Amino acid sequence: MLTRSTIAGAVVAASVVIGPASANKDPVTPKQLKLYQEAFMEEVRKGDLLFHGDAAMAEQLGVKLSTTGWACAMCHPMASDTHPQAFPKFQQSMAKFATLRDMINWCIEKPNQGEKIDPESEAMKALEAYITWSNTGSVLVPGKY
Repeated sequence: MLTRSTIAGAVVAASVVIGPASANKDPVTPKQLKLYQEAFMEEVRKGDLLFHGDAAMAEQLGVKLSTTGWACAMCHPMASDTHPQAFPKFQQSMAKFATLRDMINWCIEKPNQGEKIDPESEAMKALEAYITWSNTGSVLVPGKY
Protein backbone atom coordinates (compact mmCIF):
# COMPACT_ATOMS: atom_id res chain seq x y z
CA MET A 1 0.00 0.00 0.00
CA LEU A 2 1.36 3.41 -0.98
CA THR A 3 1.58 6.19 1.56
CA ARG A 4 0.43 9.73 0.92
CA SER A 5 3.99 11.00 0.87
CA THR A 6 4.96 8.37 -1.70
CA ILE A 7 2.03 9.37 -3.93
CA ALA A 8 2.78 13.07 -3.49
CA GLY A 9 6.43 12.46 -4.33
CA ALA A 10 5.46 10.55 -7.46
CA VAL A 11 3.17 13.38 -8.58
CA VAL A 12 5.91 15.96 -8.05
CA ALA A 13 8.45 13.82 -9.88
CA ALA A 14 6.06 13.27 -12.79
CA SER A 15 5.35 16.98 -13.07
CA VAL A 16 9.06 17.76 -13.19
CA VAL A 17 9.69 15.12 -15.85
CA ILE A 18 6.58 15.87 -17.91
CA GLY A 19 6.65 19.61 -17.37
CA PRO A 20 3.87 22.11 -16.79
CA ALA A 21 0.44 21.68 -18.33
CA SER A 22 0.46 22.48 -22.01
CA ALA A 23 -2.92 24.22 -22.19
CA ASN A 24 -2.67 27.44 -24.19
CA LYS A 25 1.05 26.95 -24.71
CA ASP A 26 1.00 27.06 -28.49
CA PRO A 27 3.24 29.93 -29.56
CA VAL A 28 1.47 33.02 -30.84
CA THR A 29 2.55 33.89 -34.35
CA PRO A 30 3.47 37.46 -35.26
CA LYS A 31 0.38 37.56 -37.48
CA GLN A 32 -1.88 36.48 -34.60
CA LEU A 33 -0.24 38.97 -32.25
CA LYS A 34 -0.83 41.77 -34.76
CA LEU A 35 -4.52 40.80 -35.02
CA TYR A 36 -4.87 40.65 -31.22
CA GLN A 37 -3.24 44.07 -30.85
CA GLU A 38 -5.43 45.58 -33.57
CA ALA A 39 -8.59 44.21 -31.91
CA PHE A 40 -7.49 45.55 -28.51
CA MET A 41 -6.60 48.97 -29.89
CA GLU A 42 -10.01 49.18 -31.62
CA GLU A 43 -11.63 48.69 -28.21
CA VAL A 44 -9.27 51.29 -26.72
CA ARG A 45 -10.32 53.72 -29.49
CA LYS A 46 -14.02 53.19 -28.72
CA GLY A 47 -13.37 53.53 -24.99
CA ASP A 48 -11.39 56.73 -25.55
CA LEU A 49 -14.33 58.25 -27.42
CA LEU A 50 -16.81 57.19 -24.72
CA PHE A 51 -14.51 58.37 -21.93
CA HIS A 52 -14.25 61.80 -23.53
CA GLY A 53 -17.99 62.17 -24.09
CA ASP A 54 -18.37 61.35 -27.79
CA ALA A 55 -22.15 61.33 -28.35
CA ALA A 56 -21.93 59.45 -31.65
CA MET A 57 -20.03 56.53 -30.08
CA ALA A 58 -22.40 56.46 -27.09
CA GLU A 59 -25.35 56.32 -29.47
CA GLN A 60 -23.68 53.66 -31.62
CA LEU A 61 -23.17 51.48 -28.54
CA GLY A 62 -26.60 52.30 -27.10
CA VAL A 63 -25.48 53.90 -23.84
CA LYS A 64 -26.27 57.13 -22.03
CA LEU A 65 -23.23 57.86 -19.90
CA SER A 66 -24.26 61.30 -18.69
CA THR A 67 -27.21 63.64 -18.38
CA THR A 68 -25.12 66.41 -16.82
CA GLY A 69 -22.97 67.12 -19.86
CA TRP A 70 -19.95 65.79 -18.01
CA ALA A 71 -17.65 63.14 -19.42
CA CYS A 72 -15.41 60.74 -17.49
CA ALA A 73 -12.39 62.75 -18.68
CA MET A 74 -13.58 65.87 -16.87
CA CYS A 75 -12.61 64.29 -13.54
CA HIS A 76 -10.02 61.87 -14.94
CA PRO A 77 -8.08 63.52 -17.80
CA MET A 78 -6.48 60.79 -19.94
CA ALA A 79 -7.90 58.27 -17.41
CA SER A 80 -5.61 59.62 -14.69
CA ASP A 81 -6.39 58.62 -11.11
CA THR A 82 -8.49 55.62 -12.18
CA HIS A 83 -5.99 52.96 -10.97
CA PRO A 84 -7.46 49.90 -12.72
CA GLN A 85 -4.61 47.80 -11.39
CA ALA A 86 -5.94 48.32 -7.85
CA PHE A 87 -9.25 46.54 -8.52
CA PRO A 88 -10.98 44.51 -7.21
CA LYS A 89 -10.85 46.29 -3.86
CA PHE A 90 -13.00 47.73 -1.09
CA GLN A 91 -14.28 51.00 -2.52
CA GLN A 92 -15.12 53.44 0.26
CA SER A 93 -17.42 55.63 -1.88
CA MET A 94 -19.53 52.55 -2.65
CA ALA A 95 -19.15 50.98 0.80
CA LYS A 96 -18.47 47.58 -0.77
CA PHE A 97 -15.87 45.35 -2.38
CA ALA A 98 -15.95 46.40 -6.02
CA THR A 99 -14.54 45.61 -9.46
CA LEU A 100 -13.39 48.21 -11.96
CA ARG A 101 -16.68 47.68 -13.80
CA ASP A 102 -18.61 48.42 -10.61
CA MET A 103 -16.64 51.65 -10.20
CA ILE A 104 -17.23 52.67 -13.82
CA ASN A 105 -20.97 52.20 -13.34
CA TRP A 106 -20.91 54.09 -10.03
CA CYS A 107 -19.30 57.07 -11.77
CA ILE A 108 -21.80 56.90 -14.62
CA GLU A 109 -24.77 56.75 -12.22
CA LYS A 110 -23.66 59.15 -9.47
CA PRO A 111 -21.64 62.14 -10.68
CA ASN A 112 -22.65 61.88 -14.35
CA GLN A 113 -26.28 60.90 -13.64
CA GLY A 114 -26.20 58.55 -16.62
CA GLU A 115 -27.66 55.09 -17.00
CA LYS A 116 -25.85 52.07 -15.61
CA ILE A 117 -24.45 49.91 -18.40
CA ASP A 118 -24.35 46.13 -18.66
CA PRO A 119 -21.00 44.92 -17.27
CA GLU A 120 -20.68 42.54 -20.24
CA SER A 121 -21.57 45.14 -22.88
CA GLU A 122 -19.26 46.30 -25.64
CA ALA A 123 -19.33 49.80 -24.10
CA MET A 124 -18.14 48.53 -20.71
CA LYS A 125 -15.39 46.46 -22.27
CA ALA A 126 -14.28 49.45 -24.36
CA LEU A 127 -14.18 51.74 -21.31
CA GLU A 128 -12.25 49.14 -19.35
CA ALA A 129 -9.80 48.65 -22.25
CA TYR A 130 -9.19 52.40 -22.53
CA ILE A 131 -8.70 52.85 -18.78
CA THR A 132 -6.36 49.87 -18.56
CA TRP A 133 -4.38 50.92 -21.65
CA SER A 134 -4.08 54.50 -20.34
CA ASN A 135 -2.62 53.23 -17.08
CA THR A 136 -0.11 50.82 -18.60
CA GLY A 137 3.08 51.03 -16.58
CA SER A 138 1.39 52.40 -13.46
CA VAL A 139 2.81 51.07 -10.22
CA LEU A 140 0.45 49.24 -7.87
CA VAL A 141 0.67 50.54 -4.31
CA PRO A 142 -1.84 48.46 -2.29
CA GLY A 143 -3.99 50.50 0.06
CA LYS A 144 -3.03 53.83 -1.50
CA TYR A 145 -6.05 54.37 -3.73
